[in-house]
Amino acid sequence: MALPLEGVRVIDFSRVLAGPHCAKHLLDLGAEVIKIEPPRGDLSRLAFPRSGDISGYYAQQNAGKRNISIDLNVAEARDVALKLCATADIIVENFRPGVLESFGLGYASVAARNPSVVYVSISGYGQRGSWRARMAYGPAVQAEVGFTRNTLRQFSVDGADRRTDALTHGDVYAGLHGAIAALAALQHRRLTGQGRYIDVAMAAVLTSMNERVHYDLSGIDLGAEEPILGAAGSEFFTSPEGFEFVVPFSLLSSMTFPLYLAAMRRPDLADDPRFVTPGLRKENLEALHAVVQNWIWTFESMDALDAQFDEAKVATGRLRDINEFHNTDWAKDWVTTREVDDRHGGTMTIPAPPWHFSGHDGALTPQTPAHQGEHNEEILKELGYTDDQMRALVQSGALIEPAREILAETES
Repeated sequence: MALPLEGVRVIDFSRVLAGPHCAKHLLDLGAEVIKIEPPRGDLSRLAFPRSGDISGYYAQQNAGKRNISIDLNVAEARDVALKLCATADIIVENFRPGVLESFGLGYASVAARNPSVVYVSISGYGQRGSWRARMAYGPAVQAEVGFTRNTLRQFSVDGADRRTDALTHGDVYAGLHGAIAALAALQHRRLTGQGRYIDVAMAAVLTSMNERVHYDLSGIDLGAEEPILGAAGSEFFTSPEGFEFVVPFSLLSSMTFPLYLAAMRRPDLADDPRFVTPGLRKENLEALHAVVQNWIWTFESMDALDAQFDEAKVATGRLRDINEFHNTDWAKDWVTTREVDDRHGGTMTIPAPPWHFSGHDGALTPQTPAHQGEHNEEILKELGYTDDQMRALVQSGALIEPAREILAETES
């Protein structure tokens, strides 16, 4: 059985993360993706670690995409791009608003030739409004929308110890929402024959993924009470075997404190004068944590402890790094990662698709990260260009061919 998007063509104008992440998920769902790369290359090619012109960062977001490199400042290159867009089911771009319109490649121009196209624009603050022209990277937008402030406030971090986050949530989630919207638009096109323009704003995406917006905007002061069930209130403990694990429930919250009492079979602690209210539990958190920790150490193993936690509907998660998780039996059985060619005699490990479809054998289609402009000739011939026309594109500066030199060096 084919993957769900087999036969769908995506033209990917994007670079770095949000757009490439969107297009990569469409690729993993079975679509064909052609990446259009600018003369200076995708910035992510410069990330570390890298092998030649292939960085791990670039490979993770782009392996499996065919690659054509053109300079949109040259009129002939814009003609090539328009011809490619005329063959597209989906277009993905994450330039600043107005950039592709200035090249005659905005939605209106493309839809005039391809009215059924689904066109996805991902930007920091959307295509309209007073912030539309602002440069946007994930950590900057995360700071703007309260995401970073919530993290600092929750963990009482201030001064020189302040940090944003190790991961770029804004870009990744914006890419996912772009893919979700594109799939919805494909369904609309199937029913009506009409294409759609999709405007995705990273700031709006981050707001939508913040599960405590209802509280943050309520003006309510809960004092020591925890406002939500989320990960911010997670507690760290040490297992009977000596490794650390996390319980995703707060000891302070009036909703989750009783779950610990049920797991420990200690309803009497609800009447302990040190623990009667969230405020008192906060004042005596060290003592309360010690009560739970000492109970944990009465078990012979984490398996035995988990069985009793499970009775009270309390989950646990071992504190691992990604290498430890990667080597678990579960990760291997599920196939959470895959190897791709690093184009230098070795391989790179990147995420595998996170879903399994019934009726599909789960086999992973080979994916190779392309050199910049590696498929120039192949793609242009599919568009009907002759050898003489391609040489003219190279001479005019419209067609960029670093891949030709890289492959020649490899072969020699």
